[in-house]
Amino acid sequence: MINREFGTLAFCRKWLEEYFPRHIMPLKRLVDQGIVKAYPPLSDVVGCHTAQYEHTILLRPTCKEVITRGEDY
Repeated sequence: MINREFGTLAFCRKWLEEYFPRHIMPLKRLVDQGIVKAYPPLSDVVGCHTAQYEHTILLRPTCKEVITRGEDY
């Protein structure tokens, strides 16, 4: 389900609650086994979270092109 819904994108643990209400321990096991990689929340200002988007955009004279778009986005 994680591969199908998120692919290689980072995701928030709470997004799993709809599919698996008791997901905390199974998810911890996947992280401990190296199957899923854990990322800490991003923080810009202490106590505040931030969002991050990672794409490379090529600006041409006549158009803009997203060159990092893959199957998982």
